[in-house]
Parts: sequence; C-alpha cells; structure tokens
Amino acid sequence: MRLAQLVIGFGVVGSLIVGTPAMSSAVPPPPPNPSDSDIAAADSQVSSSVGTVSALINQVASANEQLSALDNEVAIKREDVNKTLVDLQNARGAADSAAQAVGVTKQALKDASAQIEVAQTDFDKYARSSYVKGTNTASISSFLDAKGPGDVLDRAQVLKLLANTQSTVLDGLQRARTEQANKDSATRQAKQQADAAAEVAAQLKDLAEQAIQIARNALDQQVAKKASIEAERNSAQAQLDAARNAVAGLQGQRQAYATWDEQRRAEEAHQAALEAAAKEAAAQAAARAAADQAAKDRAAALAAAQRPHTAVEDPTPTVIPDDDDTWTDEETGTDEETGTDEETGTDEETVTTPKPTTPKPTTPKPTTPKPTTPKPSVTGSAAIESIIDRGMSQLGVQYAWGGGDENGPTRGIRDGGVADSYGDFNKVGFDCSGLMIYAFAGIGISLPHYTGYQYTAGTQVPSSEMKRGDMIFYGPNASQHVALYLGNGQMLEAPQSGSSVMVSPVRWGGMTPYAVRLVS
Repeated sequence: MRLAQLVIGFGVVGSLIVGTPAMSSAVPPPPPNPSDSDIAAADSQVSSSVGTVSALINQVASANEQLSALDNEVAIKREDVNKTLVDLQNARGAADSAAQAVGVTKQALKDASAQIEVAQTDFDKYARSSYVKGTNTASISSFLDAKGPGDVLDRAQVLKLLANTQSTVLDGLQRARTEQANKDSATRQAKQQADAAAEVAAQLKDLAEQAIQIARNALDQQVAKKASIEAERNSAQAQLDAARNAVAGLQGQRQAYATWDEQRRAEEAHQAALEAAAKEAAAQAAARAAADQAAKDRAAALAAAQRPHTAVEDPTPTVIPDDDDTWTDEETGTDEETGTDEETGTDEETVTTPKPTTPKPTTPKPTTPKPTTPKPSVTGSAAIESIIDRGMSQLGVQYAWGGGDENGPTRGIRDGGVADSYGDFNKVGFDCSGLMIYAFAGIGISLPHYTGYQYTAGTQVPSSEMKRGDMIFYGPNASQHVALYLGNGQMLEAPQSGSSVMVSPVRWGGMTPYAVRLVS
C-alpha cells in the first residue's frame, strides 16, 4: 500500500513540476497599452508591416537552432574531459598493482638468497670435513687395515652412504641457486610491468591536460559565436515585436495587454503552486533519504574506494623501486660460480646458475575500461524508490560542472568557458553524471563520472520502453547529457550551468535509441 501511495504521489507531483527556467519564461514581457488617440492615429498604418512577420519568425527559429547545436558541441567536449580523467585514474590503479607485485617478488628474492646462504654453509662444512678427515674419499687406504672380508664390506657400505650424502648437499645447493635465478627473473619482469604501467599513467595524465586545453579553446570560440547569434536573435525578436504591434494595430495591442495581464496573474498563481509542490516533494524525498542510513553507508563505502574524479595530479603517486637497490650481483648472489676440485672434493664438477631472460619492452597503450554491469546491494521496487528518493532530495541544488559524487554535491571544476563564466568552480553542486552517481550509490552501485561509460553500465532497453528508475541519455553515444526517468513523462536532471537540479518533461529530441536499466 505504501509503495502504491509513493508511486501515485510521485506521478501527481511529476505531472505538476516543471523546471524553474521554463516557468520564469512562460509569461512574455508586457505589450504596450495605447490610448484612444494613439489607436486613431495608427489605424492607417496597420497593414504596412504584415509581409515582414513570417521572415522575422524564420530568422529567430534559425538562430535558436544554431544556439542549440553549439550547446550540444560544448556538452560533448565536456564529457570527453570526464572520460580522459576516468582513464587516468584507471591507469594509476594499474601502476599501483604492478608496484605491489615488485615488492612481493623482491621479498621472494631475499628469501631465496637466504636459502642459498644456508645451503652454501652446509656445503662448505661438508667440503672441509672431506678435506681434513678424508672420511668421504673412497681410497684404497680405507681397506688396507681391514681385519677380514666382513670388515671390508662394512666399510664399503659406509663410504657409499657418505658419497650419497655429498651428492645430496650438492643437489640442494644447485636447486637453491636455480630457484633464486627464477625468482630474480620474475622480479625483473614485475618491475618492467610496473614501469610500463607508470608510463601509461603519465601518458594519460598528458592526455587529460591536452583534452582540457582543447575543450577550453573550443569553448572560447563557441561562446563568441553564441554571443553573436544571440545578438542577431534579439535584434530579430525586437523587429518581430515591432512588426506584430504594427500588424495587429494599437487596438489589438490594448486587447493583447488585457489578455497578457490575465495570463500573468494565472501563471504567477500556477508557478507558486508548482514551487510549493516541488518543495513538498523534495522535502518528503529528503526525509526518506535522510532516514535511510543503510543507503548512506553504502554510498560512503563506494566513495571511499574511488580516486578523486577531478584530480589531474595524483595525490598518492606510485613509487617504483630504483635499480640501484635491486639488481646488484652482491645482493642476488647469482654470479656464475664454478666449483673446483678444492671446493667440492669432486672431479671438476661445475655448477652454473641459469641466466634469466629479459622480456622485450613494449610500448604501453592507454586502455579503455570494459564496462561491467554493477550488482546492486538492494533490488526490486524498494531499490528504485531509494534511487529516486536520493535524487529528488537534491531538487534545487545548483549546477556545478564536474561536481557530485557518492556522498552528495561537491565543488565544480574549471572548463575555461561557459562553466567558468557562471563560476561553477566556486559552486558546490552536481553536473548531470554526478547526480546519477549520487542517486545510485545508495543501493551499492558505483558509476563512473562520464555519460558515455554510464550508457554501457547496465542493460540497454529501447527508449520507448523505459520505466521508472531508468537512465535517459542524449547525444551521439550518450556524449551530451543523462537524466533519471520518474515515470509519467517526467525526468530528474541537472541540466546546465546557471540552472539547478529540477524535474522536467522528457525531451525526445536528441535522445539515444536506448535507455539504461540497472535495477529491475
């Protein structure tokens, strides 16, 4: 029953709530209110400007289309920067793993060296015993003082046993040296992998910086173009208003003014009702989200496991051991040692340590993480309502490009253009993909801070079949925008700089063919 009430309640509120910018522009500026003498004087000029109206309308429509195209290009470049930053953090993680492998193999190498020292000590002790006492040499003198055939047989068996002991000591030393050589080779290979991973991280850091610079340059150019088009649009709009006034005549203006005044009062009352409904919906969602401690704990655990999304400089750089304290012959003890007759007491036996082969270095290539479907800790309708509660609890939070994580709104970052002009880098808020990260973290789902990766994070369903709790995407390969579908043709979004988190009617223009479902 409670779930049914929640669904119905959100359906009613969702059908009422629209974005604040849309409401503020619903009522146009007031038209002039002419006097009777003005109307009489202008009657002869009513029809003079009728032919210009359609041309001006087309000019305004064309300018708006160009502005929309520029906004889409800016959105793509912003998300490209997000993608590069995610790739950078993944490469740093790979470098950390390789460095840890170096530490493990270095310890194994030290253990092998200790085993060799023990084996060498045993062998040296045995060699000295053989040389001083002669107990291990099967010489004829060992049998000269024998008292009989039985005594000779006993002495032969003892000498055979001693010879076998000598062979065991030599075999043990050889095995220890071989094992050390193998571990030495593994350590060298692990270090090369760590070096390669660190080089990939450095390359991706450069790519991130280049992508940010490219986005800033493009935004500078596009902002100038946008300002020019807006000026043309405003001029055309002013001419259009003047032409409409002339065509309709001053008598029509008086009627238009009366109609406008009535519309203004109705819109103001409607807007007040919508704002009250939005505040009530946000307050209820915030109360439920605040009471859900388990969701907050899951989100905090996910946040603790993530590298900071906007960190171009690594706060915890990977440390790779230097060659100077790893690869000396004195430490490893793997010089080619040859046993002579003096050392071993045997006939010119030579013990050599195999030389490890060094793999050829390869040029590291940046890798794109393979998307995997996150597994939520909570499933079913309860999970969907938890996602929507967390998202709706942020209604009215300001937009900040690059802002938002699992725990809530964060400070935005610089883009060198539109976002900077709105001061996003000094605001604490969400961008579109950051809002999705926060909403889904409460059920244990971790999402990357890039719309393109979020688009492949779950099950893709046709957009015409989307359900409450699905993510909606816009632009080529989901490169522009993402929103959360609430049902009844409404969606929750953080639209753009200068706006805030709001509920809006679903926009079908520019939508991707698929929505993404993370919870059924």
